Amino acid sequence: MGFLLSISRLIDSLNTFVGKFVTWLTLVVVVISAGNAVFRKLFHISSNAWLEIQWYLFGAVFLLAAGYTFLKNEHVRVDILSQRMSARTQVIIEIVCVLLFMLPACLLIIYLSWPFFMLSYETMEQSSNTGGLIRWPVKLLLPVGFSLLSLSGISHIIKCSAFLAGKGPNPLERENTKTAEEALAEEIALDAARREQNAGEK
Repeated sequence: MGFLLSISRLIDSLNTFVGKFVTWLTLVVVVISAGNAVFRKLFHISSNAWLEIQWYLFGAVFLLAAGYTFLKNEHVRVDILSQRMSARTQVIIEIVCVLLFMLPACLLIIYLSWPFFMLSYETMEQSSNTGGLIRWPVKLLLPVGFSLLSLSGISHIIKCSAFLAGKGPNPLERENTKTAEEALAEEIALDAARREQNAGEK
């Protein structure tokens, strides 16, 4: 089990690195989108390449961060029934669902998307839009993204198995950290409280 947990940690490190890198792509998309809008409005300069790079980067954020999102237990789960069960039963259900649904779906998508990417790469497929970009990099995101998600699923199964064997924590328990939305909501509430306090003092 120790060897498998080492593999799990390695997979988690990979997905964490990719996930944090992809976070910066969101900023890049915002800058490109804003810059493109400004140049279009002020100088009447635009290009399909700038529009397409936004789509490509959005696809990269969505696909490459999927494994990291699963690692952080942030994927949507319909757990109305399972949340009433014991932790052990929940983990068993998790293993079954990953093995029967998630991994087969990911592997099927990888299998189908690889020739889709290879054909685009071999023909150096270009966008049909004037001034557009080459297509194979964005098509490569499909097998790479679902490979990272598959690896995250394997890591999750290892951690679930370790929990059932009494050799690890419950992998379904989320880290006790605030989301960006929760932190922002708290900051807004604190700012509103300060304003009220200042208004009262005046």
